Amino acid sequence: MNKPTPLGGTAVHEPVPLGHDRHCAEIVAQTDQLRAVVAGADLAAAVPSCPDWNLAQLLRHVGYGHRWAETIVRTRATTPPPDTELRDLPADTGQDPAEIDAWLAEGARLLADTLREAGPDARTWVPVEMETSGFWARRFAHETLVHRADAALAAGRDFTAGREVVVDALDEWMELASLPQMLDVNPRQRELLGPGRTIGLHATDTGPSAGTEWLVDLTGDTVTCRRGRGAAAVTLHGPLTALLLVVYRRRPARGGGIEILGDERLLDFWLDRVGFG
Repeated sequence: MNKPTPLGGTAVHEPVPLGHDRHCAEIVAQTDQLRAVVAGADLAAAVPSCPDWNLAQLLRHVGYGHRWAETIVRTRATTPPPDTELRDLPADTGQDPAEIDAWLAEGARLLADTLREAGPDARTWVPVEMETSGFWARRFAHETLVHRADAALAAGRDFTAGREVVVDALDEWMELASLPQMLDVNPRQRELLGPGRTIGLHATDTGPSAGTEWLVDLTGDTVTCRRGRGAAAVTLHGPLTALLLVVYRRRPARGGGIEILGDERLLDFWLDRVGFG
């Protein structure tokens, strides 16, 4: 829904959520782009944004993650299945790259097909309060997107993504960051809460009516995040994709076309305490 136009202002168009079918399609599309990024790359190369992994380990993490989520949705699991395979990753790089490529494609397709068959409202276990299969479609669309960025960094290649996908990924990040249970999962985040602590994100490459601004409010008893502009103690201004990579801690907040206005120490403190995916 479009917001009313302020007097003398510009109508702000809220980006429309991608929806379940698009999320399913993005799981496959992002995996295909990931496969293209690593084609011919050295699988022993270190992944700078995941410093404990090489590229082969990153790819196994993605592929096992797809299969783990597919099992949850297909079986309508009420408790999480073991995730050892996607966490304990051998550093061996001797596997045939063609086998890894085919395995990645298969896992993405299996997950997308299972999610489409289930629809967005099938009840299943999730690690947060949104106990439906739609959570998994959105989560793994953006999980795969961000790990594609990891692979691009490791392979020394550029990372680009469509605006709709990046906006939805930032919205999802903000929604999950606002869940009160995150303060229990990571008690260090409670240290963020305090008077005057607000953080803004403003995309500079999407136009004033695109609705690509977010505000993180740390002044209450919990973290709250919302779309829109507001007074902030510190604001990041930069390209939309760069903002995504900053909040996911895949790139530094300084340089690369990003400008920081305000309390840089608050920004650094926030980035040190948040993160998932």
